[in-house]
Amino acid sequence: MQLLVKKILTWLVLVVTVTGCQSTAESATPAPADYPAKVVEQEAVDGRTDQLVIDSPATGGRRSVWVLKPAAWKPGSTGWRALYLLHGCCAGGGWDWLRTGEVARLTARLNAVVIVPEGGSMGWYADWRDGLAWETFHMTEVPRLVEPRYGVGTRRAVAGFSMGGLGAFGYAARHPGVFEAAASFSGVLDTREDVPGYRAFMADNGVDTEDLWGDPGAWPEHNPADLVGRLKGVRLYASSGDGEPGPLDRGDEAIDRTEAAIMRQNRNFARAAEKAGVKVTTDFYGKGTHTWPYWIRSFERALPLLLP
Repeated sequence: MQLLVKKILTWLVLVVTVTGCQSTAESATPAPADYPAKVVEQEAVDGRTDQLVIDSPATGGRRSVWVLKPAAWKPGSTGWRALYLLHGCCAGGGWDWLRTGEVARLTARLNAVVIVPEGGSMGWYADWRDGLAWETFHMTEVPRLVEPRYGVGTRRAVAGFSMGGLGAFGYAARHPGVFEAAASFSGVLDTREDVPGYRAFMADNGVDTEDLWGDPGAWPEHNPADLVGRLKGVRLYASSGDGEPGPLDRGDEAIDRTEAAIMRQNRNFARAAEKAGVKVTTDFYGKGTHTWPYWIRSFERALPLLLP
């Protein structure tokens, strides 16, 4: 009898190890047949990566989502962890995370489905007061359509760079219990540090902040430094440079004033977290600019926290 029990336990351990599944995890509830958002296209980009196109009522158009499957993933497997990656502003989009191949390399051995949704060049991870509903797309339409398709269970993490850092911490705060970890790389973590500056920046990029967040009195609902108290219990990672050219730059660049401002915001966030009794792992690495080499380095450093 003891031998039989031992064999059964050994088989269960092997199943969990091979599939990467959590024994108690359940897949997300599939969208009903009459759900308004639909997956209208699916294309295999390579052996691990699929590109889905979702007809999204929330954003009034067709939006792309890229999915990197774990090496051991098979159709019908369930209980996988999910890692959502949110991109920055102004150009590019979700493909920015995947264009160099470094994210695929760093996640190749992880038992997690990596989900990279489009977020708009100036979407700012919000349901606009007057405009598109990006938060509904990311937090309702994408999970209901993508997670069951790839067997995602109940464990999720989220990370983003620049504008995506604001999105990662904002979503984790406004949707308690959805994400167990969140990371920001040179993230916009305190928009109220310079309200006139952000109004001018948004205007230069065709955005009226009144349409986005409303009057500045309403900005705290989308400002990580104000939302930090809601992040208690979430594993947090925040990194930033100080704008001085650093080891991953050519060395002849001028001071990056964007990254210098981001560092001030990150320090504001860290102080607010300490005051609220919220633990956050910070990597304020000194010299460094608002550029991809620093973000991918921070991503690699944050992975053990995001997907332990």
